[in-house]
Amino acid sequence: MSRRKKHAEAHENHERWLVSYADFITLLFAFFVVMYAVSSVNEGKFRVLSDSMILAFRSVNPNSMKPIQLGGMVGAPASQAVGQPNLNPGVAPDLRPLPTAIFQRTPRAFLKLAKNDGPPSKPTAPALTADSDGSQVQTDPNLTQVMEKLRTHLSDLIRADMVNLRRNAFWVEVEIRNSILFASGSALVNADALEPLAQIAAILREVPNRIQVEGFTDNRPINTPVYPSNWELSAARAANVVHVLMNEGVRPERMSAIGYGEHQPVADNKTEQGRIQNRRVVLVIMGNTDARYPANLNQAGAAPPTTGAAPALAEATPATGHVAANHKP
Repeated sequence: MSRRKKHAEAHENHERWLVSYADFITLLFAFFVVMYAVSSVNEGKFRVLSDSMILAFRSVNPNSMKPIQLGGMVGAPASQAVGQPNLNPGVAPDLRPLPTAIFQRTPRAFLKLAKNDGPPSKPTAPALTADSDGSQVQTDPNLTQVMEKLRTHLSDLIRADMVNLRRNAFWVEVEIRNSILFASGSALVNADALEPLAQIAAILREVPNRIQVEGFTDNRPINTPVYPSNWELSAARAANVVHVLMNEGVRPERMSAIGYGEHQPVADNKTEQGRIQNRRVVLVIMGNTDARYPANLNQAGAAPPTTGAAPALAEATPATGHVAANHKP
């Protein structure tokens, strides 16, 4: 008789649990990676995404939800001929008139005088100052008080050429270098600048005059999601200085923020020293005449001066003693 062959028992794989365990660990690792990525939000990218979504949803044409009409263009006006190219398909044209300028350079006080047929009435203020053409203009006694206090409290910064003070019969200018206010390409106010701004705010709280904060940059281009150009950067810097002054107790209805970008230089942008002078923020404390520019500059054909080109400045207190007036952009 032939003997039966014994079959060897199949080997049982006792390590097969490692496959499931490895899958579990991989999924757990991926879960924590996703949780970490969600917890750290890039504020700049979040703003860009938010602005893009808002712009996209605001630009939706109601006609886009309707069926497409053959033989014509979707949302095309009746006056548009068939076959005429549409520069912005799917978005209805905005036919509203352009808004008026936020900053009106023509002084309202002198506009009122120009409308009167008779001679202007005598000013009620006791202090009068001769203008460059020999006429007398009304001065604000608060400007003298503000100028003296600023010169006293900011003497160290004035000697270090970080702050320049200028005054004429219509306003007082406090020019602050960007080197103490902001980092390069940023509109966040430095911590070292909070104390000088607090000193300025303490002085401005005591007078009711209007305050105009103006931001300027050099001509170096910038193109970031937050600041596409120097217009946005200069306006953001001026607005942030306004926020600091408001937090220090200056009433917000007295203030305004304006950005000029690189278009109002006071020095040559070809040199580093010139670019440093052009990167600045100017606080303009207006007089009670509500007129920053004299009447003879509002005649036909006469262009109003730019910031830093104050007409007939009565005083100037820069660190070097140089009167920074009548600069041409």
